[in-house]
Amino acid sequence: METIKAKFNSKKLNIKNIKIMIGLVLVLIILITFTITRDTDRLITHEEANTIYNDGTITKLIIDGDYIHIKTTTKGYKIYKNAINKKAFFTKYPIEVKEESISLFDILSLFVILIAFGFLYRLIYQSRLSQNINIKQVTKEKVSTPTEKNDSIKPTVSNITFDDVAGIEEVKEELEEIIDFLKEPNKYISNDIRLPKGVLLVGPPGVGKTLIAKAVAGEAKVPFFYQSGASFVHIYVGMGAKRVSELFKKAKEMSPSIIFIDEIDAVGKSRGDFRNDEREATLNQLLTEMDGFEDNSGVIVMAATNKIDMLDDALLRAGRFDRRIHIPLPDINDRAKTIELYLSRKANDVDIDKVAQMTIGFNAAALDTLTNESALYSMKMGRERVQTADFEAVKDKVLQGKHKILSLTEKEREIQAVYQASKSVVATWLDVEFSKIGLVNRDFITNEREILSKSRLLSQVKVYLAGSIATKIRYKEQYTNASGDLHKAKELIHKIIYQYSMGDNLIPNANEEIELLNEAINETTTLLNTLETAMNETARHLLSYEHISVDECRDILRKIF
Repeated sequence: METIKAKFNSKKLNIKNIKIMIGLVLVLIILITFTITRDTDRLITHEEANTIYNDGTITKLIIDGDYIHIKTTTKGYKIYKNAINKKAFFTKYPIEVKEESISLFDILSLFVILIAFGFLYRLIYQSRLSQNINIKQVTKEKVSTPTEKNDSIKPTVSNITFDDVAGIEEVKEELEEIIDFLKEPNKYISNDIRLPKGVLLVGPPGVGKTLIAKAVAGEAKVPFFYQSGASFVHIYVGMGAKRVSELFKKAKEMSPSIIFIDEIDAVGKSRGDFRNDEREATLNQLLTEMDGFEDNSGVIVMAATNKIDMLDDALLRAGRFDRRIHIPLPDINDRAKTIELYLSRKANDVDIDKVAQMTIGFNAAALDTLTNESALYSMKMGRERVQTADFEAVKDKVLQGKHKILSLTEKEREIQAVYQASKSVVATWLDVEFSKIGLVNRDFITNEREILSKSRLLSQVKVYLAGSIATKIRYKEQYTNASGDLHKAKELIHKIIYQYSMGDNLIPNANEEIELLNEAINETTTLLNTLETAMNETARHLLSYEHISVDECRDILRKIF
């Protein structure tokens, strides 16, 4: 009630202040206008002054500082006093000297300006005072509300274990000693062994960083304090730091325990030119708390981020988050184990290895979604068991939504069939792996090896070029559907020469890049002319079934060759 009353009074005060400020501004405008318009005499040259002198219309001269005002029967002029023949003018016409004195207008202007500045100072002071009162009232209400305080520092008991996290065996091994320490801290303390205070989980979104932290708490059977980095950032300076202090205090009281800060980059960004007082206060409090508790306190701080390069260096130094565990996207074996885990409670006849092969680039969250969508699709189709075909049917939907191949005209379907058939035939002939190629999509298997040969890279370039070359041979025309693949071909050629240094010269150059691309075009053209029959058969297959697998393409090639 007091807060509402304070806000109401503050609003009334603001309205009153605004009215006074508007009045002062209007007065200032009037004064400025009067200042501009009170001296209406036009500034003239020596020649103009002589003309007026000869006309004989001058009534008097007024000396005002550096200027002489010439008053005529109709108008007024002024000229710099050293620009006229003073002897001639002063002898012929009456002279009036204007004394330099502070006019009433000048006094009034100064008085209004002083009042305006005084009122502005008072307005700023009252605004800050009102803000401080509101902060104190809000802080008082927050402290006096036990429910909010308790909710923010209430631990959870995790029922997740490493059995619920598939793959990432190396990550599990690194965390085993943390779990053992939480289970039996005295074993380490008695041997004077210190474990890191902070463990930073680094990896792209969706790889399961939060799940891993919960699994550590579940394995150790200790309280788990979860906080998002964004929850520490408040409007009022000091509130985030207060929450950090309360969090660590509660964790120490319930040790051994785990504090987990998700998306720590929200509060732990590097301190630079763009200052944020609240975030810096919170970060400083976090650093202080991590320095403050003992190595044997039984509290382990875990955090997760996908932007480690944005974190402040102070967070990463020894004694804080000095252990960093990188969690990459799952490889083919990890994907197979993850899919197997997600399918363990679903009746299925799924070829897990095949699904793992076609899901390169999927993180754990995407695999979970894919498995669930596949089960839903299977149910919709009236099947009691999930099939591999269900995964194939919903894969594109999970990634980017379904393609609408019905939007292609019959002529476009024929062009696209030739385009995709040429790529599948060349890829099969050159052993460039793919799982399936359709009329509007293709799934080449991305290489997960570190070492790649130049010939293998050039084979990939030829596959990218195949569609454009085939349609040009068949239709004597080029089409826009080749733009994406042509861009990839040129990009890969550029990497071969400049990034991988696989050219003939030690110093790469643009001519070598062009020569290599032209060589790839010529070899692909020759190969497509040789494989024309196989390409036509593959195109017919695509028009009938809208997709072709690598095994089906191999069968076509075996029949012909």
